[in-house]
Amino acid sequence: MARYFDVHPDNPQPRLLNQIVTLLRDDGLVAYPTDSCYALGCQLGSRPGLERIRDIRKLDDRHHFTLMCRDFAQLGQFVQISNSVFRLVKAVTPGSYTFILPASPEVPRRLLHPKKRTVGVRIPQHTVTQALLAELGEPLVSSTLLLPGHDEPMTQGWEIKELLDHQLDAVIDGECGTEPTTVVDLSTDEPEILRVGAGDPARFE
Repeated sequence: MARYFDVHPDNPQPRLLNQIVTLLRDDGLVAYPTDSCYALGCQLGSRPGLERIRDIRKLDDRHHFTLMCRDFAQLGQFVQISNSVFRLVKAVTPGSYTFILPASPEVPRRLLHPKKRTVGVRIPQHTVTQALLAELGEPLVSSTLLLPGHDEPMTQGWEIKELLDHQLDAVIDGECGTEPTTVVDLSTDEPEILRVGAGDPARFE
C-alpha cells in the first residue's frame, strides 16, 4: 500500500522529504507532481524501481527514460553537451521540456536507448520536485505517468493512490500541469521534435 504524502506546495516539509528519499533509497517507486504532469520516479541505481516503471507503463527497451535534474551542474554530469546545444537548452530551462542527448559514462547502461546510447534529461520548474531533488542529491529516474490505454497523463494524487495503491511505495500530493513535456532530440546535428507538449516547440523548429 502506497504512503500518501501531503507536501506543502511552497514550503515542502524537510521531515516528509526525508521520508520519501528514504523510500527511494530502499528501491522504492514514487509518483510525484511536476510542472507538466505526474511522473513515476526511482533512484538512479535502482534496477527494481526501473522494472516496476516498465511494468506499470508497459514500456519496451526503446523507451527513453528521463533523468530529472536539479540544475545544469547536475545535468552536465550525465549527458554530453556541446556549447551550441548548451545555449539552446539553457534558454528554455527550467521548464516543460525533455531533451534527448548522448549519455555520459555516469548513466547506468539499462537506462540507455539500446542503439543510440542516449537518455532524456530535464530540469523542472516545480517547488516540490526541486526540493525532493535537493534532498536526494542526484537525478531521479522518471517517466510520465501515462498508463496503457489512457490518452492523458495522470494529474490527481488521490486518483493515482486509488488506482496504483499496490504498485507504488509513495504518492506525493500536489498541484501539477496538465500536459506532458515537449520532447526534443538534440543527439544529432538537427533538433528533432519527438513530442509537442507544454513547452513551446518553436525555438527548435
